[in-house]
Amino acid sequence: MIPLSDEQQMVVSSLEQLAEQEFADNAFTWDGEPPMENVELLAEQGFLGINIAEEYGGGGMGEFEAMLTIEAVGRVCPDTAEYLYNQQMVAPRAIEMFGSEAVKERYLPGVTAGEKSIAVAISEPEAGSDVGSMSTTVEERDGELVLNGEKIWVSHIEQADAAVVWAKFPEGLGSLVLDLDSAGIEIAQHYTNMADHVQTQFYMEDIVIPEENVLTRGKEGFKNQLKALNWERLGSATLSNAIAGCAIDHALEYAQQREQFGQPIGDYQGIEWKLADMVKQLEGSRALTYRAAVNAHEQGRIPDRLDASIAKLTSGEMVEAVVSEALQIHGANGYQREHPLEYLYRLARGRRLAAGTDEIQKNTIADVLKRDGLPSLT
Repeated sequence: MIPLSDEQQMVVSSLEQLAEQEFADNAFTWDGEPPMENVELLAEQGFLGINIAEEYGGGGMGEFEAMLTIEAVGRVCPDTAEYLYNQQMVAPRAIEMFGSEAVKERYLPGVTAGEKSIAVAISEPEAGSDVGSMSTTVEERDGELVLNGEKIWVSHIEQADAAVVWAKFPEGLGSLVLDLDSAGIEIAQHYTNMADHVQTQFYMEDIVIPEENVLTRGKEGFKNQLKALNWERLGSATLSNAIAGCAIDHALEYAQQREQFGQPIGDYQGIEWKLADMVKQLEGSRALTYRAAVNAHEQGRIPDRLDASIAKLTSGEMVEAVVSEALQIHGANGYQREHPLEYLYRLARGRRLAAGTDEIQKNTIADVLKRDGLPSLT
């Protein structure tokens, strides 16, 4: 593990203690709903939006510290960790990085207080990984910006107050903040994914967007947002690491308690080797993830494209494999509905899709390799 400063160690130890004392009893009971009781407590303790500026109610720290909060909490309650990931590494992060002062003041204090949440709307029925094929547009009409289009697979929109929407502007791709109570929004349908999380398809018709709500527009602005998207990938990798750590904790406890043929199953070499392989895979993924974050802070707070894609790809493959083995150790018990391992198994599978599929990460890695060659040791 990368050495932590005294302040970072305090954040991690405080959150681990808080999670064990306050989140453990209700972990795995949220049934797809955001764990708002936990969110409110995190906000009260000053741990929500730890990487958002203090002037907006945040902790004024960095993305690395935000990643530490995700993993510390996720070992106990993955649903709370996912909320932290979404509200620290995705849409609110884009608002702080690219938004006007008016937009920051309007949305970020509510996020850090646990009173507002911001969704992100990128995918469309005919445009997922290929964002260039988006049909959602912002047109200029009589001096106003008018939004039209549709989005799909938008998570937790029913609880969100606004969404960061990606769209095509006259000068190219860009993004904006859309209030979700705006006239002209029509919910098409809700979907429930494997993890029981609701995702939504909605239409936008002739919605006037204030200029101050535009985050990026045009080639250069959107290029910067694509670079910032690497933080989402590192956040996703951290969430995967947290889910895997949670699964290992459960598997280790069960292996030490469950007896067969007169001894704990954890004393059999077959189970010991499973546990050892699981820890090996997790530690490798954590090392790649945190190395990418540390490198980003040394390079102006923008993650390296190659680092982020390697970490995201590795963590997604790792968490599915680790959770599967943890479930195997539990046997039929872990395969039952409402068992933590059964839920973790469904939750883990989504990490290979969200924030960029495995295939997109491999394409990115290959592109960088063909352009720059294998990274040097210096």
